Amino acid sequence: MKITILDDYFDTIRTLPCFARLAGNAVTVWSDHVQETEALARRIGDAEVLVLIRERTKITAPLLERLPKLRLISQRSVYPHIDIAACTRRGVIVSSDMHAGAPSYATAELTWALILASARQLPQQIASLKAGHWQMGVGTTLRGKTLGLYGYGRIARAVAEYARVFGMKVVVLAREVSREAARRDGHIVAADKAAFFEQCDVVSLHMRLVDATRFIVKASDLARMKPTALFVNTSRAPLVEPDALVAALKSGRPGAAAVDVYETEPLRDPADPLLKLPNVICTPHIGYVTREEYELQFSDIFDQILAYAAGAPTNVVNPEVMKQAGA
Repeated sequence: MKITILDDYFDTIRTLPCFARLAGNAVTVWSDHVQETEALARRIGDAEVLVLIRERTKITAPLLERLPKLRLISQRSVYPHIDIAACTRRGVIVSSDMHAGAPSYATAELTWALILASARQLPQQIASLKAGHWQMGVGTTLRGKTLGLYGYGRIARAVAEYARVFGMKVVVLAREVSREAARRDGHIVAADKAAFFEQCDVVSLHMRLVDATRFIVKASDLARMKPTALFVNTSRAPLVEPDALVAALKSGRPGAAAVDVYETEPLRDPADPLLKLPNVICTPHIGYVTREEYELQFSDIFDQILAYAAGAPTNVVNPEVMKQAGA
């Protein structure tokens, strides 16, 4: 089979042990990002199988019309970047393991790295030292503070475990089934949304982006946060109302933010308002970008390809395609 892998920025996938599973296939790997339809079509026009790295490239109906040989898209996690209906119309199977078994510890660890870096002003202190100065400010101790988790899924649970080690109290705002899980784990459940944003010293988002959660964090929510509070987002940018975070940070509530996700990705504009704020730490969507996480993800992705080749596709998002083919 002709297999194309997109957006492998550092040409990492070929160095993973699991890459050997694709032996015997014609594999093409692209290490730069292209989104324009014509350019993408030229790259992947002959592909029978397309491998996506999370949501880096949008797969649209106009693009799919230019891919007559494509039969399978294999990826992992959610798929808001794929036009599933268009795939179904064109007979393209979408396989995506939702990794229900284990959290992304890499993302949980990055969340804590951002919290710690913000609390102790690490980027600013490092920049000060490199500029020939000494200390530039006074940081914050986390022990005894309140960590608010908006959402309580697998990653949030891992973040909460780390919070215990740091001596933080954990408050959870989530849907009912998740609130019950939080109670069982010994955490506090917020009385309501207003109280959650008002009382937490750190608020960290941990939700999937679906219609019900899009723009779930409003400007009015951020305005309730303490001027000393930190807002963290390692989930998805559209969980927050457009432009609300920049406006809130400029107004002083919350006092700081640390983000790994953006409304436009990849974000390459150094003049982006979020990047210009001195009270924000920004990382380029690296929550899942570790060799260990890649090995886990691409083991699943390549297994989906092998299952398709064996005539028994797995984790199929659009099973209607198989019905159309009489499978």
